[in-house]
Amino acid sequence: MRQQLFFSPTMRDVPQGADIASHQLMLRAGLIRQTASGVYSYLPLGKRVLRKVEEIVRDEMDAAGGQEMLMPAIQPAELWQESGRYTDMGPELMRLKDRHERDFVLGATHEEVITSLVRDEVTSYKKLPMNLYQIQTKYRDERRPRFGVLRSREFIMKDAYSFDADEEGLDKNYQAMYQAYSAIFTRCGLDYRAVEADAGAIGGNGGTHEFMVLSAIGEDTIAYSDASDYAANLEIAAVPDNYKKADPAEKLLSTTETPAMKTIKEVSNYLGQDPSKLLKSLLFIVNEQPVLVICRGDHEINEIKVANAFGEMHAELADQETVQQVMGTEPGFIGPVNAPEHVEIIADFAVKSLNAAVCGANEADKHFQNVHPGRDFQVNRFMDLRIVQEGDAAPDGKGTYRFAKGIEVGHVFKLGTKYSEALGASFLDENGRSNPIIMGCYGIGVSRTIAAVIEQNHDENGLIWPKSVAPFDLHLLILNTKQEEQVKLGEELYELLRTKGYDVLFDDRKERAGVKFKDSDLIGLPVRIACGKKAAQGVVEVKIRRGGEVEEIQVDSLIEYLQKTFEKLV
Repeated sequence: MRQQLFFSPTMRDVPQGADIASHQLMLRAGLIRQTASGVYSYLPLGKRVLRKVEEIVRDEMDAAGGQEMLMPAIQPAELWQESGRYTDMGPELMRLKDRHERDFVLGATHEEVITSLVRDEVTSYKKLPMNLYQIQTKYRDERRPRFGVLRSREFIMKDAYSFDADEEGLDKNYQAMYQAYSAIFTRCGLDYRAVEADAGAIGGNGGTHEFMVLSAIGEDTIAYSDASDYAANLEIAAVPDNYKKADPAEKLLSTTETPAMKTIKEVSNYLGQDPSKLLKSLLFIVNEQPVLVICRGDHEINEIKVANAFGEMHAELADQETVQQVMGTEPGFIGPVNAPEHVEIIADFAVKSLNAAVCGANEADKHFQNVHPGRDFQVNRFMDLRIVQEGDAAPDGKGTYRFAKGIEVGHVFKLGTKYSEALGASFLDENGRSNPIIMGCYGIGVSRTIAAVIEQNHDENGLIWPKSVAPFDLHLLILNTKQEEQVKLGEELYELLRTKGYDVLFDDRKERAGVKFKDSDLIGLPVRIACGKKAAQGVVEVKIRRGGEVEEIQVDSLIEYLQKTFEKLV
């Protein structure tokens, strides 16, 4: 491609509002332009990268038994109402009406559409198993789009759905997708981790893993073992039950005045007690019922774990008015001792090891001291209910937790029968009995993956593309288009390199050499070849973008040099 004709507008300055490297560089290098908040146009350079990533995705999905198809972006609202997600998705789901006032949604995901399609076409076990996928634009009305294509309202996604007759089949499909994703992100040149995760709005009660690209700007925190392969998203990272039941309390329960002392820190300082000796009590409303959740004062309650404890998507923290109505006092003074009988009490594992603890007395400006679980209050269930901390023991018994930031680029789910039961997708087995189809769901953020690649592959001068996803293989430059020898050599090399199978961006623009070098580093193709002052001698300057090595190479040996170079490039 001749750069003189190529639509690739570059920018020298960092665009206003672009806070992270990938957003800045995608704009500066001419990959994207913003059309509206969270909505971007992909320019030819960006589209080439998209195509490279999509080709890798297709290779691995097809090899794993996937069949590509394409579903509509506009979906009837009735399907989402059948599944129950029309309201569950909240304001992120883009809703619209046609001219006949019929309700539709813009597809944020396609579980409903694919399930209804399979429901109408697959009725026998003989047509199972099956794995269908698509690469398509998705839409979500993000409250605050940010970080360029990492969190946008319109994004490109690969979503796949497996259909099986039994759990064994689902396990095989899930493992095949897990391996395919590992291959995809490895081929994209990413440093990533597959971590256990929460199913969120997708739902399902089976296993789920997120594929997280390690990056300091990641919005998710990964909790991983420093001595094994165990890793999980912080929101669901498990804490093992390594706590022993406390010995019987020696002192009797007593009440103490704590005027206006509502927080753990305030009570701890006032009573001279370490926060680990205090009980933190929070009232939640789960399935319209009050639940008092208890953890140690130096720990934080994990709302997702609370919701999961009841098989619900959400556990809502009670507001001040509700706390007053249910517990008889304001937040900060509530506790499990003498709690109303209709309030279920669940506690984190660590609570059972406490002796002579402190908790709210369910009366303003008062706390109990010498509190002992089992003697002074009863717990309905001890569970893992807290957010892990660095240094906690890993649940596999190997090592302790360490934290890292990550960008989610892929997610695999075992959906089970959540959608097939809701939408009536069933099949007849060998005995003629009707059973719900067992499903899996597997998504990759294609546009997100590009941003993640950039976050891990750039320097102060611009992009450094891994060869597998680079928009071109080579950047060929004529440094002075007024010099006949340079132009002649450049044109000859352009034709030669193309015949040898290289995808070449040929900078034949009438620009200064300095401008061309800066643009070349900014665009970041794996190899740069410059036809300069030694063109008449048949010598070109070759620069490897990653590492910055520069060599002068005779044109006669250039192809051999490039072959060896590309074998070593990542």
